[in-house]
Amino acid sequence: MVKIRSLEEYLHAHIPLSKAMGVKAIEASINSVKLSAPLSPNINHRETVFGGSASAVAILSAWSLLYLRLKNENINSRIVIQRSTMIYERPITDMFTASSGVPEPSDWFKFLATLKRKHRARVKVNSILHCNNEKVGEFEGDFVALDTQTA
Repeated sequence: MVKIRSLEEYLHAHIPLSKAMGVKAIEASINSVKLSAPLSPNINHRETVFGGSASAVAILSAWSLLYLRLKNENINSRIVIQRSTMIYERPITDMFTASSGVPEPSDWFKFLATLKRKHRARVKVNSILHCNNEKVGEFEGDFVALDTQTA
C-alpha cells in the first residue's frame, strides 16, 4: 500500500512545479491516483484555471500511476510523456481533481513484457478532471518508460 503523503512529497521534491501549483495527493495506489489543485496558484485572466495547469495536473496524475505501478513491479524506469491530448469541456472555477486509473489489462501486460524485453515501452494512460463534482476535462497521454540501466 502506498502512502499518499509519500507520493506528494516525491512529486514536490522531484517535480517542483507540482509544489508551486499546490498539488495534493488524495488517492495513491497501484490502481488509481487522484490529485487535486487549488484555483489560486493556477488562475488565469478569466478567473478560471489556466489550461496549462489543468493539463499539468492531469499529466502528473497519469505519470504518478505509472510510477507507482512500476515501483510495485520493482522496475526502475525513467517515465516520460511522448504525446498528449487534452479536452476542456467547461471552465474550471474552483479546486479541481485529476484521476487516473489502470490502463487496459492487455495493454499493461504488453507494456511490461516489452519493457523487460526491449528496455523501452509505451503505454496510454487517461486522466479525468472534475470540479465541483462535474467532469470538466479529459486527458489522454502516451508515456514511455526507459530502463534506467540502459537509458
